[in-house]
Amino acid sequence: MEIAILLFDRFTALDAVGPYEVLSRIGSVRFVGTETGPVRTDNGMLALSADATLAEVGAPDVVVVPGGPGQTEQMTDGPVHEWLRAVDAGSTWTTAVCTGSLVLAAAGLLRGRRATSHWLATDQLPRYGVTPTDERVVVDGKYVTAAGVSAGIDMGLALAARIAGEDAARTVQLGIEYDPQPPFDAGSPHTAPAEIVERLRANSRFVLTGDAEQTGSA
Repeated sequence: MEIAILLFDRFTALDAVGPYEVLSRIGSVRFVGTETGPVRTDNGMLALSADATLAEVGAPDVVVVPGGPGQTEQMTDGPVHEWLRAVDAGSTWTTAVCTGSLVLAAAGLLRGRRATSHWLATDQLPRYGVTPTDERVVVDGKYVTAAGVSAGIDMGLALAARIAGEDAARTVQLGIEYDPQPPFDAGSPHTAPAEIVERLRANSRFVLTGDAEQTGSA
């Protein structure tokens, strides 16, 4: 079982590391980039190393695309989209976390399907022919998408259950002691205080003026 996690400049760390922490326990993970070497996360403080180029990973069983501010630069057709379409032709599962689903959508892989993304970005999906949903993990055929950031762990466990069985997934969950008990009920726009929701929305990079996307601070 070969699992390829795409890296690009300014990806969000947990989008990649969350699925990695789960899926590396049931298969072999390779971090893939347009070139090998360190790739910086969205705040520049952390780097993961791409140990293989796109050309070197031609037939992964599972593809994982993280999100993050750098997703904006991955929305136009080019080597990343070409690679995604090529490996998708033979993958068992093609997946994304957070705004990584927008990259899959822009590559044409989610057209006519249901998908999720970060709550601030789900309204971007319809422009690519995708039906948005606010579910935490969405499975539509072999395409699996997760909501924002931490939902990548949930997606990893859902995938692990489908690949290796529910007992294996439960074992992984216990091994990483994934037992969320957050101190606040503010992890969703439906439960967070309205003023916090609006503050994040106002500072989001997903602010539309007509058909033009403006880049904000988040």
